[in-house]
Amino acid sequence: MDTLNAQRWEIANTDEAYPACLLDLPDPPRVLYGMGDLRILMPGLAVIGARKATPYGLECARRFAGWAAASGVTIVSGAAVGCDRSAQLAARGVGGWSIAVLGCGADVDYPAASQELLADLRTHGVVVSELPWGTPPTRWAFVRRNRIIAALSAAVLVVEAGLPSGTFSTADFALDMGRDVLAVPGSINHPESRGANRLIRQGATPITDVSELAAALAQAGLSLLPTDTLFAEVLPTDAIQRALLADAMRPDDLASALDCDIVSIARRLGELEMRGTVIRYRDGRYALNTTPQPPA
Repeated sequence: MDTLNAQRWEIANTDEAYPACLLDLPDPPRVLYGMGDLRILMPGLAVIGARKATPYGLECARRFAGWAAASGVTIVSGAAVGCDRSAQLAARGVGGWSIAVLGCGADVDYPAASQELLADLRTHGVVVSELPWGTPPTRWAFVRRNRIIAALSAAVLVVEAGLPSGTFSTADFALDMGRDVLAVPGSINHPESRGANRLIRQGATPITDVSELAAALAQAGLSLLPTDTLFAEVLPTDAIQRALLADAMRPDDLASALDCDIVSIARRLGELEMRGTVIRYRDGRYALNTTPQPPA
């Protein structure tokens, strides 16, 4: 183990501190490069999903990862924009543990949008890679990265995925090692839900609320701390916000769906936008602002 830099460590697969769960891989990393708290390197729940996530996918990642982290389960993901980042920010938001597995050096801030998150995880969580320090991101490295995410997890939860999707490689690695694969069902009309729906059709356990997630995590052998947090179950009470939870909509579509006049809808959207509750896309659609903020 490298002791020259207190912020960095290197663990060979022959070291006592090397995570035993990685040895389930047919080709475990010979050396694991990382920054953060070594004690966090234990089997947890991988929460993965689409980079171009919908408000629904971001909310599901936030809801389930936040609840699991509040219950003492370590969240594992890749720090990518979209569902991965939402899950890890949710875990940190409740003071939970999270592991980011990168397809570049563990000291490289990629993607740039996750710079603050990665800085936080290097202090309060763990950032790991099998690639040497300073290695830039490359396409091939991310598929190999996915096997490490799967190995560091007792179960893998796919919150949203289109077709094709890189999440399938993580699910395949998980199944090969006997890990449980879970998936959040989505609308049959939305492209970003087709991958998760297909996984369920192929045998993945469907997860629709935290009680089902709790049962699945117990089945996977993860211990849950008792928690009274309502983090996972908080849903918008405003009719417009609830309508936007599934997908972005234009004001006229909202007016039709809610049987309301367009003037009232436009006025309410303006109020919600000023509060930062909703955001307006360039094409005129509105969506819930589910982008979580990094911990202070």
